[in-house]
Amino acid sequence: MRAIKGEPWSREEIQEILQQSEDVFDPEEQDMLAGVLEVAETQVREVMVPRSQMVVIERDQSLGEMLNTIVESGHSRFPVTGEDRDEVLGVLLAKDLLHHFIGSADGDLKIDQYVRTLSVIPESKRLKALLKEFRDSHNHMAIVVDEYGGVSGLVTIEDVLEEIVGEIDDEHDQEEAESIQAETDKDGQQSFRVRALTRIEEFNDYFECEIDDDAYETVGGLVMHELGRLPRQGDRLDFAGFDFLVTKADRRRIDSLQVRRDNQAG
Repeated sequence: MRAIKGEPWSREEIQEILQQSEDVFDPEEQDMLAGVLEVAETQVREVMVPRSQMVVIERDQSLGEMLNTIVESGHSRFPVTGEDRDEVLGVLLAKDLLHHFIGSADGDLKIDQYVRTLSVIPESKRLKALLKEFRDSHNHMAIVVDEYGGVSGLVTIEDVLEEIVGEIDDEHDQEEAESIQAETDKDGQQSFRVRALTRIEEFNDYFECEIDDDAYETVGGLVMHELGRLPRQGDRLDFAGFDFLVTKADRRRIDSLQVRRDNQAG
């Protein structure tokens, strides 16, 4: 009768129908369709890369320092900052540096000539509107600001698309195939990149610890259980002698964490 009368379905009704349509859609299709519905309502603050985790190029850096940042991160776009992270001058594309080396034999770099304009958006902006803005402007990165105008993070078109299609792995993400990877940050402190699906037994073996593997199956499950909710990117948990920092997550799952022993946590 609703179809005959032309009455619209609510989002909640459509989501319930999707959850009950296992015979029509496989799990991946269900997740993707649910992601499409969520994008219309999700705000930028829920998917952005937090300010503390932004990889930036500083205007006064030497060419060698810039290249090290680009190579180590594997990113293709970098916010360029001035005196601090609240002064974002624009975005630098790694491919523009390649053009510089092709066209300049002396290696002298004036970064200002390669800095492109960068969109600035509020935390409350909806992903649906942001996706349209990205498509219209052909600019695939935006700086996110809070209500006071301070930089709170950044968001890319990949972050938006991953809300619909799930995790998008590229050649630089292949390193994350290992469940646990040792890393060293800029301060020389050791940390570990841990996949959320890493089983507790594997975590215990690697760190020679004794977290109860009957209570939790995976590291992500442990963090979710102890926090009592689905963690967001940037959430921290101090547990069993370890500092867990959620480094990548969306509204439906945790992807990866940074782990440090408590005596190494900053």
